[in-house]
Amino acid sequence: MKTTFLRPIASTLAALALTAAAHAATTIENLSQAFAGESNAANRYAAFAQKADAEGYPQVATLFRAAAKSEQIHRERHRSALKKLGGAGDDVKLDEVKVGTTAENLRAAIAGESYERDTMYPAFIAQAKADDARPAVRSLNAAMAAEKEHAKFFQQALDTLGQKTEVAYYVCRDCGFTTVARPNKECPVCREDPSKFQKIS
Repeated sequence: MKTTFLRPIASTLAALALTAAAHAATTIENLSQAFAGESNAANRYAAFAQKADAEGYPQVATLFRAAAKSEQIHRERHRSALKKLGGAGDDVKLDEVKVGTTAENLRAAIAGESYERDTMYPAFIAQAKADDARPAVRSLNAAMAAEKEHAKFFQQALDTLGQKTEVAYYVCRDCGFTTVARPNKECPVCREDPSKFQKIS
């Protein structure tokens, strides 16, 4: 009688475990996709920086280098989160970079950052929260905060392309947040000390 009573409970627990595992697998897949995306973005922006230098846009080149540094940090944070959740976090084969003019490269960067900011990261974060995958939530949130700034900076660079301006960018070495002014107190995203910010100029 006791065994018969426990069977439905055991079945329910098993079903819940399978559902949780399926959700966790979705977050791991999302994080793997984000890891690959950040890996490719870092590589792409490095190539775009070289093109901007070649075309005589040193300020845009600096921006692309700052963004590349930020994406490298996101990649490593995603890798760490993946491993904590049981994922692989292995390096991915990078896509071939299609380099256009600097204006074209800026438009491509704006499109990519806007998609991550508005569509990809919000969906991934919602799923990670539903799965209570805290390492993923932290890493994805930090990346999205930086992508918002990148999209803004790329648009500004496109709007002022050809103008002689000199701006230094600061990248948080912990979370990848990018800004044009070193914070006075702490990183607004990860709360690290301002000394964590690397100047890119």
